[in-house]
Amino acid sequence: MVCPKILATSLALAASMAVSAAEPEQAIRETLQDLQADMPIEAIAESPINGLYQVALKGGRQLYASKDGQYLMQGYLFQLKDGQAINLTEQAESQGIAKEINAIPVSEMVVFSPKNPKTHITVFTDTDCGYCQKLHSEMGELNKLGVEVRYVAFPRQGIGSEGYHTLVNVWCASDKQSAMNQAKRRQKVADAQCDNPVAKQYQLGQLIGVRGTPAIVLANGQMIPGYQPAAQLAEEAIEAK
Repeated sequence: MVCPKILATSLALAASMAVSAAEPEQAIRETLQDLQADMPIEAIAESPINGLYQVALKGGRQLYASKDGQYLMQGYLFQLKDGQAINLTEQAESQGIAKEINAIPVSEMVVFSPKNPKTHITVFTDTDCGYCQKLHSEMGELNKLGVEVRYVAFPRQGIGSEGYHTLVNVWCASDKQSAMNQAKRRQKVADAQCDNPVAKQYQLGQLIGVRGTPAIVLANGQMIPGYQPAAQLAEEAIEAK
């Protein structure tokens, strides 16, 4: 039988440890929310460095803070292991991005897929972007190499722009693939209206750090900011599956 005094002491110690663990998180959260009231904090946890806490923001971005919340930094944290420098921050960011991308229903994308894809990429696209058009011209090769291409919308000039309306027309077309092919050839796409995800996808792109198009996200969440030739892109995509 456990001595009541020992049990009480153990419970008090456990409660004390729980409060102690919560104190850094609370201090960091309060400091960040003083800076920005709506800062999208997903999680705060100890980093591999003693006394340094890692703050995960919605969309994958990572911050680091002291336990009292008085010091804050943004940058890469590397682990040196077996003669290699492992970018822990980049790994965490990719996981956060993958989480957001995987939450997008495939039905809300414009998809070009081979019969038996080896992997997929998600591409934030704008129909009048030159390098987006170049990437699209290599769709046949990407599909032949086993890569499924999932398009999401990112009108570079913002909501309400001409590019935004073209993307709405594509997403609301009865044949989205044909409409995308037309738009990528700079041909007029018939006007159409529907309940569409273009604005939502644009906002998601901003959240995860898309600054231009094409922005390519591999299956593991790694982001490639810009065009890559089909053969090179397919090789990276298959390695990241």
